[in-house]
Amino acid sequence: MKRRQQQQQQQQQRQRHKGKNSSSSKSCRDTRERAAAAPPPAAETQGRQQQQQQQQQQEQQQERHKYRSHAFCCTQLYQHQHQQQQHQQQQQQQQQQQQQHQQQQQHHQQQQQRQHRQQQQQQQQQNNNNSSSSNNNKTTTTAAAATTKQQQQQQQQQNSSSSSSSRSK
Repeated sequence: MKRRQQQQQQQQQRQRHKGKNSSSSKSCRDTRERAAAAPPPAAETQGRQQQQQQQQQQEQQQERHKYRSHAFCCTQLYQHQHQQQQHQQQQQQQQQQQQQHQQQQQHHQQQQQRQHRQQQQQQQQQNNNNSSSSNNNKTTTTAAAATTKQQQQQQQQQNSSSSSSSRSK
């Protein structure tokens, strides 16, 4: 009885040990599969991360470059427009100055024309005055001559009448 019990116990132990071996081999297989399916080791992941970071940095740099170049273009365009506006303002100022100069010249010409007219009018008045005074002188001379003739005629009449009266006496 004892031997049978010992044999049975030994067989049970052997079966248990076999089961353990089979389960351990199964667990080894599981570990291998897990290792194959598991992510790569840390060195590979670091390399990939570095590549991704480098790509991101390059993309960011490209974006910054685009933004800067766009901003530079916008600034240049604004400066060009501002310069054009200043040039137009300068041209307008020059045109205004030219117009003012022309107006001043016209005003000066008008003043000269007025002065010339005034001089002509004054000259005409002087001519008129001179002609009227000469006419007056002529009339005075004619009147004086007529008076002298009348006086001479009267004197002759008186002389002739006095001589005739003396003869009759």
